[in-house]
Amino acid sequence: MTMRVGIDFGTSNSGVAVKRGDQVYLLPIDQRNVQPEVVKTILYITRDHKYTIGQEAVELYYKQNINRLRHYVKKWVGEMDYYGGDMHYVRDLYAYVDELKPGRLMQFLKSALRSGSYPGTQVFDRYYTKMDIIKVYLGALKKRAEALLGEKIEAVTLGRPVKFSNDPEQDHRAQETLQQAAHEAGFRQVDFELEPVAAALYYEMTLDHPQNVLIFDFGGGTLDIAIMRLGDSRDRKVFASGGIGVAGSDFDRTIIQKRLLQHFGFGWITHNPDIQELINAVSDWSVLPELSTPQARLKLEQAILERKVPARIKALEALIFNDLAFSFYNQVESTKIALSSVGTAVIRLDEKDLDLWELYTRFQFEKDIREYREQIEKVVLDTVIASGLEPEQIEAVVKTGGSSNVPVFSEMLAKLFGPQRVKFSDVFNSVTAGLAIKAQGRQG
Repeated sequence: MTMRVGIDFGTSNSGVAVKRGDQVYLLPIDQRNVQPEVVKTILYITRDHKYTIGQEAVELYYKQNINRLRHYVKKWVGEMDYYGGDMHYVRDLYAYVDELKPGRLMQFLKSALRSGSYPGTQVFDRYYTKMDIIKVYLGALKKRAEALLGEKIEAVTLGRPVKFSNDPEQDHRAQETLQQAAHEAGFRQVDFELEPVAAALYYEMTLDHPQNVLIFDFGGGTLDIAIMRLGDSRDRKVFASGGIGVAGSDFDRTIIQKRLLQHFGFGWITHNPDIQELINAVSDWSVLPELSTPQARLKLEQAILERKVPARIKALEALIFNDLAFSFYNQVESTKIALSSVGTAVIRLDEKDLDLWELYTRFQFEKDIREYREQIEKVVLDTVIASGLEPEQIEAVVKTGGSSNVPVFSEMLAKLFGPQRVKFSDVFNSVTAGLAIKAQGRQG
């Protein structure tokens, strides 16, 4: 019999589960993580193209990169043709490459599927398409799961958001890319289920009578909604589904843009476009690690010598050249999470030449993301209208995904549907478990 698993390939975290009989088993896929059933969607590729994922990737990155030495060499990277009038000539292109860089850390891997403009990236001497990157990560998950189960996994049910993109063609290409990546990772059979529907299947296991249920699946990359009739597998029905490409990573960028860029010179440097560009890049995780070039260091050192807020520019230099981007983003995310349970938290990063301290309140956070909150409420109401149900006909609202714990969204759902109807599901594992349930249903 073919071994089938469910895999939740998430923007921030992933998981693998299997259903045997009436029991769902969440696999402890990351033994180094505080919650082993959850593995960070992080990939670290070393210079010799060895791969690690999850907490192991984070630890190896810290070990090899923080405050390390650098040595830049000028390397030929290609040619460019120039045309002008009746003239044509070819010019060689060179780039400065850090030959001591031990590895490349990647996160938000799933977000690449949402972008039609991101084909892939160069990692040392090899080019990785976005399908290659996802294939490597899924292959590592498969290998770990097979070691835990003691047998070969042939088939997988993968979760997908309601919409990778509002563009139907891009949405279709995204699923095709994910499917092909799974095949190349070694899965012979690949099928999909909408992530909020998977969460609904898990919640349905707790029901003893039919209900109209709204699933509010709010993770690191997207918000997905499904309104379903649950409780009787013979009469299960999806009334409507909806979603929006807004979630936790957008909140992190917003916090940086509105509260933290000032620590690196934003608002102080107004007549130096090169430095302004470096400051603005602080909010983009994918760009920041690639800014550590000799040209950038020269520009920063010149700005420091000009004595215009030198401490702030020195902090920017430290953030870029001491490989502190990942630590910085982790601090922002941790503060955001803390504000779900406390009213005030501190964003703190104390490293070489960088001493950042910012008091941040829940009130400020809710003010900063107000525009997103309004968009999300509209999506919820639009999905209810599309379902043909009235809000009072929805008997339960099930929250899942890390961002669903943000108090302002719990309050929003309570206001729309009544606090007694808002239910809590397993924040990180309900989609994974539901995908395992769906996978078992395809057994045979």
